[in-house]
Amino acid sequence: MSLHQVFIPIWKKVPFFRFLLPLIVGIILEWYTPIPLTALWITLIVSLIIVFFFFFLPFFERYKLSTIAGIALTTFFICLGSLFIYQKNIYHNKNWFYHNYKNEEQLVITLLEPLIEKAKSFKANASVDYILINSNFKKTKGKIIIYFQKNSVLQKLNYGSQLVFNKPLQQIANTRNPGAFDYKRYTQFQGITHQVFLKKNEFEILPTKNRQKIVQFIFALRENVLYILRNNIKGKQELGLAEALLIGYKDDLDKSLVQSYTNTGVIHVIAISGLHIGIIYWLLVQFCSLLKKNRYFFILQPIIIITCLWIFSLLAGAQPSVVRSAVMFTFIALGTSLSRKTSILNSLALSAFLLLCYNPFWLWDVGFQLSYLAVLSIVLFMQPIYNWLYFKNKLLQFIWKLNAVTIAAQLLPLPISIFYFHQFPTYFLLSNFVAVPLSSIILLGEIFLCTISFFPFMAIVFGNFLSKLIGVMNGYIESVELLPFSILENLSINIGQVILIFAVIIFSCYWLIEKNKLYLKLGLSALLILFILQTKQLIDTKNQNKIIVYNLPKQTALDFVQGRNVFFIADSSIFVDKIFFNFHIKPSRIYNQITQTKSLNNFYQSGNFIQYNNKRILTIDRKMKFKKTNEKTELDILIVTKNPTLYFSELANTFKIKQVVFDGSNSKPKINYWKKDCNSLHIPYHDTNESGAFVMNLN
Repeated sequence: MSLHQVFIPIWKKVPFFRFLLPLIVGIILEWYTPIPLTALWITLIVSLIIVFFFFFLPFFERYKLSTIAGIALTTFFICLGSLFIYQKNIYHNKNWFYHNYKNEEQLVITLLEPLIEKAKSFKANASVDYILINSNFKKTKGKIIIYFQKNSVLQKLNYGSQLVFNKPLQQIANTRNPGAFDYKRYTQFQGITHQVFLKKNEFEILPTKNRQKIVQFIFALRENVLYILRNNIKGKQELGLAEALLIGYKDDLDKSLVQSYTNTGVIHVIAISGLHIGIIYWLLVQFCSLLKKNRYFFILQPIIIITCLWIFSLLAGAQPSVVRSAVMFTFIALGTSLSRKTSILNSLALSAFLLLCYNPFWLWDVGFQLSYLAVLSIVLFMQPIYNWLYFKNKLLQFIWKLNAVTIAAQLLPLPISIFYFHQFPTYFLLSNFVAVPLSSIILLGEIFLCTISFFPFMAIVFGNFLSKLIGVMNGYIESVELLPFSILENLSINIGQVILIFAVIIFSCYWLIEKNKLYLKLGLSALLILFILQTKQLIDTKNQNKIIVYNLPKQTALDFVQGRNVFFIADSSIFVDKIFFNFHIKPSRIYNQITQTKSLNNFYQSGNFIQYNNKRILTIDRKMKFKKTNEKTELDILIVTKNPTLYFSELANTFKIKQVVFDGSNSKPKINYWKKDCNSLHIPYHDTNESGAFVMNLN
């Protein structure tokens, strides 16, 4: 059987995939290589005209020109995807506030959510409604993040509150450290481009409110649910998980518990999205199976399922991840009513198509990717995996079915999980086997708790039961985490390797299903290429030699990298603050495949002087005196930290400086002063605040 014979029927049975794929290509193309808007519109209109006239041709002419029509249709959807992402990009909106904004102008903003408490501040997203220009209010679009200094005035603020202030906004920027998370892109995809920190006397609360009734209802419902849970669920860890499980509220989650769920491969239990909607969907399907005897069954089933899915979505706060999953399972419910697997695949493609038309930036959302890949993986591979084993005992058969679903759900999301999270939980089957059914019971129990909350005694008794159940699940997950070799960490793969892993998984599964040797050969070929690329990456890593000066807020940190080893010099607070280290330093260690911290060869340190692989480095963190010498000492790198009193004209009498690095612990005014000195003395400099981490490769 040839590949042509296998894949043509799939294309015919899943027609919306033909539209989805070029739409995705257009979205990616426009984001990474923008095409002029005029060219997009012309190409879209021409391709649409070709497709339109194609249907008026005689049958045999249409058959002859079907390839041209197919190319025109594909081009149309590519252009459509490009236009959607162009339109959604806030930078292209003529009413975006920053097109007319100046630092001294007043802004009128509306809070888009209740305040979220942080360690030293309160945070909220806000829309910029107006700019006050020459005593005139100009209506604008766009969002910002506001951080408020903690004080009693904030009690008056809630969703819909309107404020006015004129404090300058700061653009959201990335740290630009090696391997760092692209926070700027993440916020831009949400239409958020700037941020500001407001103290007590730097803003004025307006008497007006700007609220949408449906959003206000959702927030009020969310607060009621939180009130019920907090009154009836005992234990800090148990309450935090209960809140996250039912409505996705994560502010009370214990961070060590989150890490345990991550390390054991069941973080999807906490991250409310496809799993929770999938559980509700499965239960609704089981309930609707009781209606099969009713002749109106085919009409009632999708109506009941879809209505209940959206009621739960509202209960869960109508978050984007929940709404996306509700849309996906809505189309699955409609497709399943046709009782064909291909209808489910087509429903998946159609729902993804419509969601990306609404917000093309969801293509980069990890939850969006994982939800669709997990459902697709279950649809394609669950039944074949289930057929591998057969047990006469119904209980054993049911246990195997749960495992088959778990295995299937992990296959396609695996490459994406490794790419984003850089780890693989080796006992994911063991943890999912207990966590998935137990979390399902807890989720249903929480819904039941909300319905009986009007009866305090019953609610307290049932709440205690749920608390113990959550405690059992937490204890089990923490026990699995403590097992030896429970997690493979610091895995680093690129997009090309992700595609190859997908190829290995898909071809291997098709070989097991179809028993066709061609798929085995293709899978082994992909595996061989992956092995070659990984080997090359390992050799490059083993031979790497570099110096990294990190860009950290008010902190100093340096890495001296030799192969897979590193010598780390940093402020003492970084060693204590694991969260700070994991956010700023650990991504670089994963990116560079560093496995351990140790003393290095060819490394010598004496006070502020460091010599590494024939490179001379001096760090200045305080006022220092240098004598003028006839023969200047060569410095390969001068690192300035902690705002010292420093004059480069004096340094130039002692040292011949090849490169200056200003790290994030220095103030901006001083850096600007030093830059002028460097320019006058023709000394190259690197400001980590502006250019990100300084990296010098020594090979």
